[in-house]
Amino acid sequence: MREITFSDPHRQKHFNLFNHMNHPHYCICVNVDITKLLPYLKSREIMFTPAVVYLISRVANEIPSFRQRIRGEKVIEYERVNPSFSVNTKVSDVFSFCEVEYQVSASAFIQSAKAQMKRMEEHPVLEDQERDDYLFLSSLPWVSFTGLTHAMHYHPCDSVPRITWGKYFEEGDKIKMPLSLQVHHALVDGRHIGQYYMRWEALAADPLGWLAEM
Repeated sequence: MREITFSDPHRQKHFNLFNHMNHPHYCICVNVDITKLLPYLKSREIMFTPAVVYLISRVANEIPSFRQRIRGEKVIEYERVNPSFSVNTKVSDVFSFCEVEYQVSASAFIQSAKAQMKRMEEHPVLEDQERDDYLFLSSLPWVSFTGLTHAMHYHPCDSVPRITWGKYFEEGDKIKMPLSLQVHHALVDGRHIGQYYMRWEALAADPLGWLAEM
């Protein structure tokens, strides 16, 4: 973890403008292409949720602004941020948090996530998370949504990204899935959002490149 200082005066003004707003977050939802990813996962019997959580987390860790967090008037940047995602439980009709340490190896991460998901199904957890080295992830596998907002603290306002995926669907000869990003505008600008989606779809189009070891 390190403290970030903006050397560009215009970038500092950008940060100051959005950081002092009452509602500095915005959300973008895009139907991403999983035409090659989905059949690859099915053909190798790789669980969909941990694979998607890995992919979401990998791209976020590759883009510095998604690893940055606001602490008062300061900005810190983590070397790594870890996913905390929602999973269904067997003991209740509401979800549980499922925290998994991010690993570069897709195989190692997916195996760890599967084990943790199984534990949370039987022993759910729903405590308020005070750390900010997270990515808050969730899924709505029942609906192909076109927009989304998240419950969160606004005073003081947190800067942890919220990322959600929904029910995939066919569109012509493509298979697509809604993927929403809710971010703090003082840290994540439209350019960074564009970088995220382009990188996500590039990896989804080449699953053999990062899942070959599975």
